[in-house]
Amino acid sequence: MHPQRWGDPAAATDLPATALGLVELAFGLQDRPAVTDATPPGSALDATLLDGLRELVGAEHVLTDDETRTLRTRGKSTTDLLRARAGDLTDAPDAVVRPDGHDEVAAVLAWASEYRVAVVPFGGGTSVTGGLAARRDGFAGVVSLDLVRMKRLLAVDEVSMTATLEPGLRGPEAEALLAGHGLTLGHYPQSFEHASIGGFAATRSSGQSSAGYGRFDAMVVALTAATPTGPLVLGSSPANAAGPDLRQLLLGSEGAFGVITSVTVRVRRTPAVTTYEGWRWSSFDAGSDAMRTLAQAGLLPTVIRLSDESETAINLADPASIGGTEDPGCLMITGYEGTASQVDSRRAAVSAVLAGLGGAPLGTEPGEKWSHGRFGAPYLRDAMLDHGVLVETVETATFWSHRQRLYADVKAALQAALGEGSLVLCHVSHVYETGCSLYFTVAARQVEDPVAQWQAAKAAASDAMIAAGATITHHHAVGTDHKPWFALEIGEVGVRVLRAVKAELDPAGILNPGVLIP
Repeated sequence: MHPQRWGDPAAATDLPATALGLVELAFGLQDRPAVTDATPPGSALDATLLDGLRELVGAEHVLTDDETRTLRTRGKSTTDLLRARAGDLTDAPDAVVRPDGHDEVAAVLAWASEYRVAVVPFGGGTSVTGGLAARRDGFAGVVSLDLVRMKRLLAVDEVSMTATLEPGLRGPEAEALLAGHGLTLGHYPQSFEHASIGGFAATRSSGQSSAGYGRFDAMVVALTAATPTGPLVLGSSPANAAGPDLRQLLLGSEGAFGVITSVTVRVRRTPAVTTYEGWRWSSFDAGSDAMRTLAQAGLLPTVIRLSDESETAINLADPASIGGTEDPGCLMITGYEGTASQVDSRRAAVSAVLAGLGGAPLGTEPGEKWSHGRFGAPYLRDAMLDHGVLVETVETATFWSHRQRLYADVKAALQAALGEGSLVLCHVSHVYETGCSLYFTVAARQVEDPVAQWQAAKAAASDAMIAAGATITHHHAVGTDHKPWFALEIGEVGVRVLRAVKAELDPAGILNPGVLIP
C-alpha cells in the first residue's frame, strides 16, 4: 500500500466537487500536503547480524533499503497516517525479512531470541491500533517479519468443509484459491482487499457478513504457530472438552505470543445468489430493536447493519432511495447469500418481521449502492486529511440492555473532546443474540497538532466505553493504543495471566514488544 495513504495508490481519489463544497462549509479548507522526501533512520543491525539472517532465509529475502522499510512502518490508523505524512519514520524496521514456511519462521525467531532483536509479524499492514509499532528500547534492532511468501492453499477437505491456508494470503487471494473449489470463506471486513489471513486470525477480525458467516475466530478450527520456545499445533476436532481452548491464546494475540503459520478454517459453498436491500427506520432505537428481534429469533440475514440518523443523513441519504422524504430516518442494509430458494425463504421471513416492526422497504438500490462502495471509504479519509479534516473511527460492543447508554456516552465524549462543529456518526454492523457492536466515525477540523487532538478524543471515548461496562474493542484489536483500557477491562489477575503466557512462550520478549500485553 501507499506509505502515507490507504490502499492502492492507483485508487487514490480527491473529493467530488459537491462533497468538497460541503467540507468547506462544515470545516473550512486547509492545505495539508504530506512530506514527500522523508527517509527512515539507518538500520541498527550490523553486517554480522544481517548475514545471520541471510543464511536462514536467503540473501534476497532480507531487505534493508529505505523504500521497503518505509512501506513496513506502522499501520493505517489516522494517527499512523498523520505521522507518516509529517515525515516521521522513527518506527521503521531495521530490516524486512521474508521467510517461506513454518521452519524458516521458527529459525528467525530463534535467531532473534539469541541476539535480542524485536520481531514484528507483518501481514497486510492494515492495523489501526498501533499494532505494528514495536517498542525498540532494550533491543539490538527491529525486524519486520513479512509473511508475503507464505501464500499457499495447503489443503481442502470438501467432506468436512474446511481449508488450510497460509497466513500471508490477502483476502482476495484466499477467496480466489477457494473459488477454484467452489468454496468461499465469506469474510469481508473493510480491509478485505489488503488484510491477510494471518492478520484476520491474530486480531480476531469481524467481516461485513458476520451475521451469516460468523467472526473469523469462530471460523478457525485449527492452527499452527511458531513460538520462540517451540511449535504450537492446535485443533484436532470440531469440538472437544480437553481443557481450555489453547487456540484462543493465538487468536487475538497480535503476534505477541507466536507467529501463526497456518490456519484451518470452516468454508462454505460459493453462493449462487447474492442480494442486498435497504430498509428505512424512524429512529436508531427502532432499527436497533428490530435487529435484536431478528437475532433472538434466529432470523438474521447474511449482512445486517444500521446507520444512525447522522450517518444516514451525511453518508447515505438520497431522497429517492430513502422513500422520497426530507427526513431520511435511519438506513438499514440487509443482505442474503445462498441458493435461490435459501435466499427467497430467508428474505421473505426477515422482511415479514421487519415490516411488522415498522420498517419501510426501500428495494435493492440502497443495498447495492452500499455493496459497491464499501471498500472505498478509507480513500475518502485520505482526501479529507489532504484538506485539513481529521477523520477517524472507534468501535466497541455491549449487551442489548446497555446499548442506548453506550451510544449516548461515547457520542457525547467524542463531541465534547473534538469541540463545536465536529461530526460524530455511528452504525451497528455486527449483531448477536445478546448484544451488538457500535462503530463510530468522527470528522473535525484539524488543529495544529492533530495527533494530540485525536489522542485526547480517543481517550475520552475509551474512558466512556469502560465506564459503561463495554469492551474497548470489538474487532480492531488492542495494539498499543488500547492497552491502558484493556488492562481495566480484564483486571489485575487477567493482566498477570497474559504476562505469564508471554513469559512462557517468548521468554526473551522479542515478539512485537509493547503490543497487547499491559
